[in-house]
Amino acid sequence: MRWLRKLLRKNCPTARPQTGRRDWSKVATALTIIAAGVSSGIGSACAQDLEPRAYSASPIGTNFLVSGYTRTTGGISLDPSLPITGVRGTIDSATLGYDRTFDLAGRSASVAIQLPYVHGDFTGQVEEQSSHVSRSGLGDLRMRFAVNLFGAPALTPAEFQQRPPTTTLGTSLTIIAPTGEYNPQRLINISSNRFAFKPELGVSQPLGDWFVEAYAGAWVFTNNGDFFGGHVRSQAPLWAFQAHAGYNFRPGLWLAADATYYTGGETSIDGAAKHDTLATSRYGLTLSVPIGAGFSAKLAWSTWLRARNGGTFQTIGVALQFRW
Repeated sequence: MRWLRKLLRKNCPTARPQTGRRDWSKVATALTIIAAGVSSGIGSACAQDLEPRAYSASPIGTNFLVSGYTRTTGGISLDPSLPITGVRGTIDSATLGYDRTFDLAGRSASVAIQLPYVHGDFTGQVEEQSSHVSRSGLGDLRMRFAVNLFGAPALTPAEFQQRPPTTTLGTSLTIIAPTGEYNPQRLINISSNRFAFKPELGVSQPLGDWFVEAYAGAWVFTNNGDFFGGHVRSQAPLWAFQAHAGYNFRPGLWLAADATYYTGGETSIDGAAKHDTLATSRYGLTLSVPIGAGFSAKLAWSTWLRARNGGTFQTIGVALQFRW
């Protein structure tokens, strides 16, 4: 944390101006340092999605248009030696996405693309002085390719209706591209200014009207070579695990209990490790409701159970999907 403390000493001197007025520019600069210890981009605070039914089978030739809104609020954990307390953040994200299923060598596969618009607010006390930082703009583009390796052959909608649910094993690759707004003179940015890749393996098991699922994957990051005035920020792989259990009340109407654990992701600035390895567990609920004529809605809620070097966030979200 030497790099962080040096910036704080430079931008938050303990002596106040003789006029007694607060130097708000220096306080605001110090508050932006807060986010550097949490993530390099506001959007990455939402990277640990809880996503049930991600590997459930669908008929080929199906299109999905999805719009959604998510609000994440909560506190941010910091090094207790830093003169910064009471840090809280609110991140609002609106997304628009498209997904299509297709036949890949006799297996069902899908490709999806999603673009978010993000607004984030952070508040805190820097040496007893309150400050506020706000950012908004287009976020980083997310793409996902998935294929079911076992238990989900490529079926037309008519064939799919006749086939009972079976165990499915799938794999996916998610890519986040640095297309969002980024300013290297700021420590809080919408974009992470780097690529992120997440290979993942997932299994889904139907049990009558019930279902259970488990996923395991890892986020791998390229370097941000223009981090806050030309520094190089790197990050170790972040391992992510998910588990879901749910009940199908009728086609399209289901409720799932969700849990995730992620660990790793230590960051470095110019090769100097920050010793900020994450170890965070979260849980939540997801409800899917059909609303007729190809439309369905999804409601989701999640919160933290344990968080080391991460945020104690609560998230609520709603999504509207149109299928044809």
